Amino acid sequence: MNDWNLDEVSSFLKNHSSGLIYFYTPLCGTCQVASRMLQIIEKMVDVEIGKINLNYNSELAIKFEIESVPCLIFIKNGEIADTIYAFQSVPFLYEKIKHHFY
Repeated sequence: MNDWNLDEVSSFLKNHSSGLIYFYTPLCGTCQVASRMLQIIEKMVDVEIGKINLNYNSELAIKFEIESVPCLIFIKNGEIADTIYAFQSVPFLYEKIKHHFY
């Protein structure tokens, strides 16, 4: 999972790509757990996943109307398909990803 910058996010959306954008802050304990879960998920699925540190990209928090971190946004063809804040478990995330992308 690579850290994306504003240009990479813009390009991803403009190209009508599909994948996941994970928003976090480094000092958030729940974000650290969510990051580990996504590292496992990344090995299980063939879906592009980018992560963004909201401390340096607050304009994206406004654009995506992010209420808290961690936040996972499902992008389908460049559009928001779903947003989750409660990651719950690896199986839960896997099922959500299968629902949206397979």
